[in-house]
Amino acid sequence: MKIVIVGGGAGGLELAARLGDRHGRRHEITLIDRNPTHIWKPLLHEVAAGSLDANLDEVGYRSHGRRWGYRFFLGTVDGLDRKNCEVIVAPLVDEAGLVLIGRHRIGYDYLVLAVGSETNDYGTTGAAQHCLFLDSRTQADRFRHQLLNHCLRVSRQLSAEPGAESAVRIAIVGAGATGVELAAELFNAAAALRDDGLEGFDEQRLKVTLIEAGPRILPALPERLAQAAREELETMGVDVRTAVQVTAVTAEAIETRTGSPVVADLKVWAAGVRGPAWLKNLDGLEATTNAQLVVRPTLQSTRDERIFVMGDCCSCTVIGTTRQVPSRAQAAHQMASTVARNLNQLMRGRPLRSYVYRDYGSLVSLSRYSTVGSLMGNLIGGRMAVEGRLARFVYVSLYRMHLVAIHGWFKGWALILVGHVSRILRPRLKLH
Repeated sequence: MKIVIVGGGAGGLELAARLGDRHGRRHEITLIDRNPTHIWKPLLHEVAAGSLDANLDEVGYRSHGRRWGYRFFLGTVDGLDRKNCEVIVAPLVDEAGLVLIGRHRIGYDYLVLAVGSETNDYGTTGAAQHCLFLDSRTQADRFRHQLLNHCLRVSRQLSAEPGAESAVRIAIVGAGATGVELAAELFNAAAALRDDGLEGFDEQRLKVTLIEAGPRILPALPERLAQAAREELETMGVDVRTAVQVTAVTAEAIETRTGSPVVADLKVWAAGVRGPAWLKNLDGLEATTNAQLVVRPTLQSTRDERIFVMGDCCSCTVIGTTRQVPSRAQAAHQMASTVARNLNQLMRGRPLRSYVYRDYGSLVSLSRYSTVGSLMGNLIGGRMAVEGRLARFVYVSLYRMHLVAIHGWFKGWALILVGHVSRILRPRLKLH
């Protein structure tokens, strides 16, 4: 049997490891991803700020696949032939445009689409041209390089003219988890830059504006916790603006419906998510206007039982409600378990089971300053608000659980230990 998994994010990589470990000797398990390495997406804001060195925390798919019994193929899927059960992989080209591997097809008996999501700019004029996004390691690295260049510019200006009012101005559109965590992480980075040789540069030289169209930040959290997070951000120096709708983005500023533009050196769009656009026209599969593929309770596509869909690219309704399963890492982890179990059931000729979403709550890290969130979700019929050290401990534990899920207990905990030592020995910021 040939099982092809497209997308090596949190859910896709965990599924590949599970299937490869259990069936890799008897069946052909293939993982396709457009990147050679994996990094946990909730950490991208730390990569962008320079607080996390992705070179030390990323996972190479080839070595991981050799350990867990699956094959890895580097490439971008841009089509599907359901009649012949084949995925179509675009040509692989190098930086000079030389074709390394031509367009080709990979056959499957069962296909799992776990391609994640991308930021939704809602067609806002100029957003795609003038804003930075944080959907991938490459985009996070691009932001970090531009951030360091602007910080260096300000530092040199201060050296030449100590009394200058120069500052790095950053505007972030969207006050969900990504926008809030990035805003806080930037101030942590600014403090470290002062200690790493940028003369005169400190948190006072960073001007961050957080723009949210809704009435408050962090709508996924209880209002009290969202207000606590806002107060913490404002204490750092973040200019938080709610109920402000963005109408356009130019090279110089964020234009708003209120008529007051937000001038910025760096503009980040972190408002909303959608599935990759190519999913909308994927050989007749049912998709939403948000480019997410609609699935049955078993996570099979509504129009092809040989195709499973999981993670952020999946439009799945919580059983017994009309609510959609939220785009969270915990949902991808749970879906990976369900898809793995259902593929095992298919191999045995047994009936499939429905996916049941369990809400374990939501946490937001304000870097070293604070952590807020709610735990337990529907496990206790309500929510338990957490802040401070307990919330930080649980937040860090989520990444540890991810490491154990993709590496196993022994290597996972070894990497956790190495990570603690590394944080002591290596520089606070990645400056290159």
